[in-house]
Amino acid sequence: MRTNRAGTHRAGMRTKWALVLLGATAVALVPWMVLLVRTLPASAEVRNWQVAWVGLDVLMAAGCAATAALGLRGSPHARLTASATASVAVLDAWFDITTAQPGAPLVQALACAVAEAALACACVFLALSKGHAVRE
Repeated sequence: MRTNRAGTHRAGMRTKWALVLLGATAVALVPWMVLLVRTLPASAEVRNWQVAWVGLDVLMAAGCAATAALGLRGSPHARLTASATASVAVLDAWFDITTAQPGAPLVQALACAVAEAALACACVFLALSKGHAVRE
């Protein structure tokens, strides 16, 4: 079996440029974040609050279900859904904590964040696993 060196080189170059673009984006986001810190109001009235919060939980549940289904079938795609689900869990925890009122609501948000962090850790473990199939 012959390998196509030109094709491999092109794929490597595309990957390199995608990584350079990601690095440049990270740098470009720094002044944007400074601008946001200086200009955004400390509080805001939000419409569809319940939809936003329930939507995060729907994404997290769907990610868990997809990861479980794909993983139990031995699909390597479970690593992708696990990665996405970890991101959603961290995002959910962040917004739980940063939007909670002081006192009991903050304590509840912190407790939820512990559970979400555990879920994120499990998902990262699955995403970084060698993809060993669980199917029998």
